[in-house]
Amino acid sequence: MLPLRVPILAVLVTLSLCQYYDYDYQPNPVMGPSAPNCNQECDCPFHFPSAMYCDSRKLKFVPIVPTGIKYLYLQNNLIEEIKAGVFDNVTDTLRWLIIDNNQITNAKIAKGTIDKLTGLEKLFISFNNLTEPVIPPSKSLEELRIMNNKLSKFPSGLLTDKENLTAIHLQHNDLTSEAISGAFKGLKKLLSLDVSHNKLKKLPAGVPNSLVMLYADYNVIESIGAGYLNKLPALQYLRVSHNKLVDSGIPAGVFNVTSLLELDLSFNKLHSIPEVNEQLEQLYLQANEINKFDLSSFCKFMGPLNYSRLKHLRLDGNNVTHSSMPPDTANCLRQASDIMFE
Repeated sequence: MLPLRVPILAVLVTLSLCQYYDYDYQPNPVMGPSAPNCNQECDCPFHFPSAMYCDSRKLKFVPIVPTGIKYLYLQNNLIEEIKAGVFDNVTDTLRWLIIDNNQITNAKIAKGTIDKLTGLEKLFISFNNLTEPVIPPSKSLEELRIMNNKLSKFPSGLLTDKENLTAIHLQHNDLTSEAISGAFKGLKKLLSLDVSHNKLKKLPAGVPNSLVMLYADYNVIESIGAGYLNKLPALQYLRVSHNKLVDSGIPAGVFNVTSLLELDLSFNKLHSIPEVNEQLEQLYLQANEINKFDLSSFCKFMGPLNYSRLKHLRLDGNNVTHSSMPPDTANCLRQASDIMFE
């Protein structure tokens, strides 16, 4: 049994919708007897002998991982430290390390442990007490989750050789814009970056042009850099809700890019609707201070082929109503099935 590979669209939908994730295994009671090559603290089912399940067992340490294990599940324990030698048998073969929801600190991660895992593809180490990221040397790393820790710095160069990394989740930390200024250099295949619930004053710098999804909700962002989105030709989903954006911090046309499908600027301090491209499909502006409905924000020209592809528009919690819409609204927003004012 191997992890299923799914189309990129399904991956992106999963990343955008899921707050919690399933580790794709059966509960312990139905696993049956363990394979012989398994640590006694854990279970290694016969039908999936390359996986070792040590989750939810009140463990305070990482058990020694035997040869042949590729997928290691250690979430929901009381682990405080990772001792030297526990991964010596699998330094080049371990593919997944899931160690969320423990009590791990940087000081208690011994040298020769995570820093020796050269074949790792997924590292999930969320809900711990890390103050800086722990990055394995593996060039095969595809997904990195360090959510809900205490990260306050992310030294430049840690990800430089991670050419296969497609998803990074850093939400719910203490990161500033300065702390991540050089964090994403060298990445070539990154699709999804989530830096929500941090202390950023601007969107992250140096992100690769492969990016499709960028989430930066719940920060203290006041402005968007001119031309920022022009450097991200593949970006389709941008969320900057619950920040401090004001009209003066939105350069003219900054969101007028053809790739963007979804834009969330809700819960900010905007007084007007920013200019968007005709290809945009979802626009969320609720809970701002918008006091006028300007069709030129959606359509520079109107004609048989010139109209907005917008399907959903939220304006509730502002100072505009249905009566604020100009007479030509139906011609410009002809595909909009849902325009919400209240």
